[in-house]
Amino acid sequence: MSRVLVTGGAGYIGGTTVALLLQRGFEVTVLDDCSTGHADSVPTGATFYQGSILDGEVVRKALTGCDAVIHFAAKSLVGESVEKPDLYRNNNIGGSQVLFDEMDGAGITRIVVSSSAATYGDSKVQPILETHKAHPTNPYGETKLAVDNLLTDLCAEENFAAISLRYFNVAGAMKVDSGWLTERHNPETHLIPNVLKATADKPLKIFGTDWDTKDGTCIRDYVHVVDLADAHLRALDALKAGAHEIINLGSGGGYSVREVVTTSSKVVGYEIPAVEVDRRAGDPAVLIASIEKAKSMLGWEPTRDLESMISDAYESLKAV
Repeated sequence: MSRVLVTGGAGYIGGTTVALLLQRGFEVTVLDDCSTGHADSVPTGATFYQGSILDGEVVRKALTGCDAVIHFAAKSLVGESVEKPDLYRNNNIGGSQVLFDEMDGAGITRIVVSSSAATYGDSKVQPILETHKAHPTNPYGETKLAVDNLLTDLCAEENFAAISLRYFNVAGAMKVDSGWLTERHNPETHLIPNVLKATADKPLKIFGTDWDTKDGTCIRDYVHVVDLADAHLRALDALKAGAHEIINLGSGGGYSVREVVTTSSKVVGYEIPAVEVDRRAGDPAVLIASIEKAKSMLGWEPTRDLESMISDAYESLKAV
């Protein structure tokens, strides 16, 4: 039976991926420092090491008996990365280098990496293809691109087999025996949970209603966390020695802010309080990832729509 190390496996996406791996018969080891993850999010059945990816000794222990890695461990807030770029470079690039070095030493060469569409920067062409020139506009995106570049070199020089999965926004939740695996960020920066938490006293802010889109509000790409986790498992099967593939994940079309608010109102049974305010500087009108490569290489496309994402997120919030 195959054993997979999931770094960052106590987080939102990582914990969901661990649960799916266990459901499908894998043995799983989790490594997470719980700086943003939660130990109680690690599903029963996984071996858990609480420690830093910067600690070579604990990484070495966590890799024992594994034959592949799914790598989620990273700082991921764009705003924080602007304020603390050195923290992001040290953790995201330095931590990944420690992991890759320990994998190399252990003879483990198969890895799937959670990358980001933030590596592309502001693209004037939508949807964004994997061939789009990477030009990140913040330190977070820069660190994700640097890790992808490290992997390209490892595949060429050390015969690693790697796939980097790039995606924008993740939503929804996964029901497991112990409850819900859901978003537990502090602060919460994602649109859907913030829509669901909006109140008359603290309404949702819609930044701009005069964008060049179908309803005047920004369009973003969302994918259900379970669909996303499934793509990571499919990527394990698609790894090829000496090759590093970049693959986008997304909805295939995107959803507007107004669609998110309208669908959320339908799910909760009342009108979500929202106010229209001026545009935010730097916001692009549309960000959508092409998923044609994911379809062809992984046999993957999302199976859960916006209403499913919101409904699952809402049920998980009610259960807290």
